[in-house]
Amino acid sequence: MNTANIKKYAPKARARFIDTMTRQAARVGISPDGKGGVVIAPLELKGDVLVMTAQDGQTHTVPAHLKGAREALAAWVQRDGFTQAIEQAAYSWFNRLCAIRYMEIHGYLDHGRRVLSGAGGEAGQFQILEECLEVDLPGLDTARVRELKLDGTQDETLYRELLLAQCHALHEAMPFLFEPLDDASELLLPNNLTKTDSLIRELVEAIPEADWQDVEVIGWLYQFYISEKKDQVIGKVVKSEDIPAATQLFTPNWIVQYLVQNSVGRQWLQTYPGSVLKGQMPYYIEPAEQEPEVQAQLDAITPASLDPESIKVLDPACGSGHILVEAYNVLKAIYEERGYRTRDIPQLILENNLFGLDIDDRAAQLAGFALLMKAREDDRRILTRLVDNKVRLNVLAMQSSQHLDANTLWRDLNLTGDWHQGQSQSLFDSEQQDLSSNDATYKLIADLIERFQEAKTFGSLIKVPNEWEVPLKALLEQLSEITNSGDMMQKAAAQRLVPIVQQAWALAQRYDAVIANPPYMGSKGMNKALKDYAKQAYPNSKSDMFAIFMEHAFSLLAPLGYNAQINMQSWMFLSSYESLRRKLLAEHSIVNLIHIGYNSFPELNSKVVKCCAFCIIKPLLENFVSKFYDLNSAPQSADKKEVLLDKISHGCYEKKQGRFQQIPFGALSYWASDSDIRVFSENMPLGKVAKIKHGLTSGNNEKFMRFWHEVSHNNISEKNGLALKCEEKKKWFFCQKGGGFRRWYGNNDLVINYYNNGESMRDFFLLGKNPGFRFDNNEYNLREGLTWTLLTSASLSFRFVPDGHVYTHKGCGVFYHNPKDLLGYLSSKVCEKFLNIFSVGLGAEVGHIKNLPAPKDMTGKYAEKLIELYKEDWDESEMSRDFVGHPLVNLRSERKVGSAFYSFLDCGHDRLKNAIKLEVDNNFFYAEVLGVPAEEIDDHHISEITLSTNLEYRYGNTLGKKSKYRSDVLLELVSYAIGSMMGRYSLDKPGLILASQGETVRDYLAQIPEPSFAPDDNAIIPLTDQEWFPDDATNRFRDFVCTVWGEEHLQENLDFVAESLCLHAIKPKKGEAALDTIRRYLSTQFFKDHLRTYKKRPIYWLFSSGKQKAFECLVYLHRYNESTLAEMRTDYVIPLTTKLASYVEKLEQDKDASASAAEAKSIEKELSKLYKQQAELNTFDEKLRHYADQRISLDLDDGVKVNYGKFGDLLAEVKQVVGK
Repeated sequence: MNTANIKKYAPKARARFIDTMTRQAARVGISPDGKGGVVIAPLELKGDVLVMTAQDGQTHTVPAHLKGAREALAAWVQRDGFTQAIEQAAYSWFNRLCAIRYMEIHGYLDHGRRVLSGAGGEAGQFQILEECLEVDLPGLDTARVRELKLDGTQDETLYRELLLAQCHALHEAMPFLFEPLDDASELLLPNNLTKTDSLIRELVEAIPEADWQDVEVIGWLYQFYISEKKDQVIGKVVKSEDIPAATQLFTPNWIVQYLVQNSVGRQWLQTYPGSVLKGQMPYYIEPAEQEPEVQAQLDAITPASLDPESIKVLDPACGSGHILVEAYNVLKAIYEERGYRTRDIPQLILENNLFGLDIDDRAAQLAGFALLMKAREDDRRILTRLVDNKVRLNVLAMQSSQHLDANTLWRDLNLTGDWHQGQSQSLFDSEQQDLSSNDATYKLIADLIERFQEAKTFGSLIKVPNEWEVPLKALLEQLSEITNSGDMMQKAAAQRLVPIVQQAWALAQRYDAVIANPPYMGSKGMNKALKDYAKQAYPNSKSDMFAIFMEHAFSLLAPLGYNAQINMQSWMFLSSYESLRRKLLAEHSIVNLIHIGYNSFPELNSKVVKCCAFCIIKPLLENFVSKFYDLNSAPQSADKKEVLLDKISHGCYEKKQGRFQQIPFGALSYWASDSDIRVFSENMPLGKVAKIKHGLTSGNNEKFMRFWHEVSHNNISEKNGLALKCEEKKKWFFCQKGGGFRRWYGNNDLVINYYNNGESMRDFFLLGKNPGFRFDNNEYNLREGLTWTLLTSASLSFRFVPDGHVYTHKGCGVFYHNPKDLLGYLSSKVCEKFLNIFSVGLGAEVGHIKNLPAPKDMTGKYAEKLIELYKEDWDESEMSRDFVGHPLVNLRSERKVGSAFYSFLDCGHDRLKNAIKLEVDNNFFYAEVLGVPAEEIDDHHISEITLSTNLEYRYGNTLGKKSKYRSDVLLELVSYAIGSMMGRYSLDKPGLILASQGETVRDYLAQIPEPSFAPDDNAIIPLTDQEWFPDDATNRFRDFVCTVWGEEHLQENLDFVAESLCLHAIKPKKGEAALDTIRRYLSTQFFKDHLRTYKKRPIYWLFSSGKQKAFECLVYLHRYNESTLAEMRTDYVIPLTTKLASYVEKLEQDKDASASAAEAKSIEKELSKLYKQQAELNTFDEKLRHYADQRISLDLDDGVKVNYGKFGDLLAEVKQVVGK
């Protein structure tokens, strides 16, 4: 089957069906009002037609006999809402047409003709239309068919009647899929069904017949049909009606086979180990060899014989029926082995063995259809027997009881005969309680109605006691009898109650196997009703619906039943599922488990959906040996089906499940060796020797947190240690919040408003404006410690934190008497090995770190040296507060930029080699301390050495790493040069110079009286694509290079810079001079790089006249003042206006005097650009004057995002910075 065809067709089909049904509704005067309501056009009867004026003003007519259907449609859209009703109609017709298509291809239609295609499968032809005179369908008026056929012009009308007749005929066998005659949805079947652009032709053409050979196609159609709806609702709190779209996934066939073969098949093979069934089940896994005592337990509980008709299988979230169909295959083989006649088997399986429940009506429709088609393969009369009510199908869509009233039903059913026709209503009501209060059946009905109020939300998670099975069965039989022989009132009441009793009976039974691919929805997506129910009924598994279904399945099992499911692997490891795991390990026995991991659902192409599949038997068998299969470690591109087949024959882990109780959190870390577990038992948990603490939660990071470069440097705490709480009153303190993958040292780029011990956050909380605020473990703030990134898809990265920092919820703290020593252990591969035993997923929580085994010796001598190396590396970036100057400038003695770069490159290589050696030595030290064999410890992958000079870490799999690195180092040099022009840095003094609000050149000169490279007077640096000002960024950069490396090699140095920028930052231009390349970079790319480096919180702001770049300049945020805009206008914009005018005048004269047409054309092109720039500059000048007159002031504490938004569109990339 080529699912690509289905994937392409089904989502488009959904949109097309919905659009078509919407237009069809409009033709009968029903349309949305655009406000969530419905407009119902009034009807006027004229002869034998109904006339109505639609919302668009067009007049439509429909036959008068459709008045009832139209009224039904109007009631439907008013009750459920237009959008939901049309959605239901669309999927109903989609399901019907897909069902007919499947049946016609397989020859399952009684009349033997194709309905949607020609006799040879041709699209656009209709065999039933061509041979209509020979077709006999219930309710079809043969005289009218002959009349329409002979007319020769009524094919469209005739085909529509034939299609509806076919649907009505199939209604008799499959009423769940094909609604009865004159149903409202019949009105929505579109016109022009035989045309080239019809829904039918599109269906036939889009999916080749080869893809319809297996009934599995129905499940794929359904999954892809709802895929766009899934995208719309996923990640939000999900309404009850959207739960199916948000949670359903079609299970790959090999996983379904594994689940069924190792539950239903296993149960048969336990009783009949010599059965030929084993050879028919490729995914069946032989039980592990057990100790004699365990085998004795197994023998004692294994029945001596099994009746195939007694085996009951439930899929509590059956979707489109894939699991039920596979269960049918295995059960059929069992029946055949016992000598049943092939034609008798389908009915026996459908009635006795298979049960399916789902909250989604359309899914249950398709599941029932798929199961019937499977049965039809073996019994060509099965559909006929369904029509005659001789076959019962146990696939149900869960129905809500919200519309039912127990007293009314009890009266109408009159099961006890206490109410007689003609009896006074008021008398009956007054005695109702007396008549029913002691009746067990009434109590049962009342309880069911109360229990199933939220059935469309809770689905099969609703609990029904097993002792109700018999009375519910009896009630069903009573209702069936009433449906056949009761009076009109009784029949109507019975029909309303039957669906509730049927689903309750299904949930009251106990099953030999519960098999499922349950819904996946975390608590964040649950609506309030579902979340509250999960907390109350399933406290151990409430975090996700898949886990709730997993736990609930055990309560649906018979004493020796099997729980076989595929679900998310998170329950195996996450601390939030510890109670669920420990309960499972204490009460049940894992027979086998497949850890699929990545690529569980290839169609999703998702790394997030990592799954496992398992088979668990209900009773606990002491010392039972389970089998585990690791598919997760296979290459991500591997076919997991083939990996499993290979591992079934060799390559599993056999473990006693009791050992998992010895692992922290009871994690199912099947790969952990006995020696690994011994390390946990022989060493204290780390939480006993160190303090591992959550930090505070600000509750509003946007208000209380900044990047350190956004605020005034003199308002950031400089002192270290706890003493600064009383020694200084700075507002901003460095804080830890995780960040990207970086080990040993770094990610120190955020500050938090911790003034007066977090006074602002606490006050905001007390005002009720900050409900998320938590001041956890405040006594540990400002202490020297360690931190790590809480959530990460990479390995964990621990870092040293100097004192003076605040810890947060996402930047937790580890505190130890010598934290650098402890960091050596936490950053080792030995620690990673043990952490991975019980923390498998996206990061590690505080509890995971606490439960690591603590080495008895943590005095390794390598950590301090590694911290020094990584700090040196971090401080070479402008993003470090301790940045002293660009490393190439610090190598100015080389006299050439190129020589400085290659010297810096050599230093980086030496640092990397040194770090690798220290890492290896550190790993071996802790391996020896904890007694871990050296061969079990992997070396750090080169990409895990998180030095910025390590290209494997910095660029990953990117091609051209070396050239990209050279380009990046040089653009960092340009950035440093701009900072030097602004006065932020100086060539004469390391570190920050002007970095606080209100500082001026006077403050600069107070620190550096005779600078070798002077800062700009007003921190306004023009960026122009040609030289209009002598102090523009390009000219000043040339001066900067000359000052640092001298005049002698100036051109060579400029050439190296330009060549480096062209390696990656910008594209090279043939014949372009070095200074022009640098000018082009500054004009077109510098600010984009600055935005990226400073994480969309720039400190050099780009004022821009607009698209034509008539005028642009950089302004240094920390030196901005109320006069800056006026100075920009006076010093640059107004003079540029004059210069542009003069230049335009000169070019116009040159054009008139030009000697050739080519020269004139070139000048004309230049003039065209200048005219646009003049217009743009004039507009910009007007805006600039408006803002300059306002004398806008900034408060750096508000942050760049707030301040940047004060200047309208004078600034570039406002949306990127402000986010609007």
